[in-house]
Formats: sequence, C-alpha cells, structure tokens
Amino acid sequence: MRQRVITAVAALALFLPIIYFDFKGISVALLAAALAGVGVYELFRMKGLTVLSFEGVLAIIGAVILALPRDPWFTFLPEGTDKFALFYFIVLLFLGISVVSKNMYTIDEAAFPVITSLYVGMGFGAFANARAESLVVLCFGLFIVWATDIGAYMVGREYGKNKLWPEISPNKTIEGALGGILSAIVVAIIYLIAFPAKEYFGYETLPLLAMTAVFSVVGQFGDLVESAFKRHYGVKDSGIILPGHGGILDRFDSLLFVFPVMHLFGIF
Repeated sequence: MRQRVITAVAALALFLPIIYFDFKGISVALLAAALAGVGVYELFRMKGLTVLSFEGVLAIIGAVILALPRDPWFTFLPEGTDKFALFYFIVLLFLGISVVSKNMYTIDEAAFPVITSLYVGMGFGAFANARAESLVVLCFGLFIVWATDIGAYMVGREYGKNKLWPEISPNKTIEGALGGILSAIVVAIIYLIAFPAKEYFGYETLPLLAMTAVFSVVGQFGDLVESAFKRHYGVKDSGIILPGHGGILDRFDSLLFVFPVMHLFGIF
C-alpha cells in the first residue's frame, strides 16, 4: 500500500501540472502521444512480442498519429487531407509486409498491431482533444472515471455478493458496479453545480447526468476489456512502469473507453 501511495502522489505531481497549464496546447498532446507509445509497448509485451521490430515501430507511429491533433503536428499534409489518411498508410504498410515476407507474415498477424494502435491511439487522442476543448471538460471525464473506480471498489468491498463477470474479473460484483454508477452521478451533480451543463457542455443537466451513467458503464467495461487482455495473455499487470499499480494500461483502461464515447456523444 505504501508503494501505491508514493507512486500515486508522484504521478499526480507530474500529471496535474501538465493538464492544468497545457503550454500552448502542446503539453497534453505530447503526454497523450507518450502514453500511447507506452500503451503499444505494454500490449506487445503482454503478447510476447518485441516492440523493437518493424511492426512494433509501425504500431507506435500509428498510435502517435492518432493521439496527436492534426494542428500543428500534421500541417505538412495537403489541404483537405486528415491524419486518418496517414494512419491508413501505416495499415497499408502492415498489409504490404505479407507480400515482402511471402506470406510468412499474414493479415491475421497484422490485425494485432493495427487494433493496438487504434485502441490506444484513439483513446489517448480523445483525452488530448478533451483538454483542447477545455480543462472543465477534461476534468469532468476524469472525475467520472475516478468516482466510478472509487465507488465500485468501496461499495463492492462492503456489500458485494453477486459476481459481475467472474470469468474475466472474479473480484468485481454487480453491487460494486451499481455503486460506481451512483458515485459517478453524485460527483457529476456536484461538478455541474460549479460548472453548469448548458454553459460548459451544451446539454441540459438531466440529459448530461443520463450520459454520465452511460460513461460510468462504459468505463467499467473498458476496465473489463483490459482484464480480458491480461487473462488471455496470462499476465497480472500490463506493465511495471507504475510500481504498485502496474502499467499505463492498468491505470488508463477506463479512460481509453470513456473519452472516445464522450466525443461520440458530442461533449467535445
């Protein structure tokens, strides 16, 4: 526990100033790109692949492309061309490896690095886009994720009896999941008193609270997805970069689902 607390304090001391000040809109974008690169590394590590390979480097490049905003990072592209066209060029390179390798490298094998890039790249890219919209929007998403995690843990620990999805995560309970949703809604109500929904998010309060419940469910599902990855690959944690907590994906798994869905709902 002591190691977890020390790591959490140190991480927040680094993380919070970056997202608060976001120097010229660059700091958070670079943070998102760096986290995306680490996320690719962790998934490759779980699968037993080396990231220091042609496909590993391409996967990191693809994730970074998706994590960084078009401006100012991809202004070299022709007008009317977006960064997704550049990402698709990476996909074409993956598919081209099957020809160069004479089918020693197949489309099935290419699917893993492509999906990996999409998963972490789009997730952290949405995180950066939320900050580009406003600090209020970014913190709203973060508070929902954190409130869900804390509420689910506390309620599940005290009242949890019925397993939520034991084949994937044996410790999670239905009661904990419901507690996480309720906790997220309570925190959102308090947050929206300070930052009115219509003014900062373009929605009335009740619809936004309904969305909060959806975001909480989505965040918990993202956590389960990461648990499924680890169970499939037979690993306890996604990485070791955060002592006492595991890897980047262990800490950001919910975020990687919540922020893209927030974007889908038009929050930013």
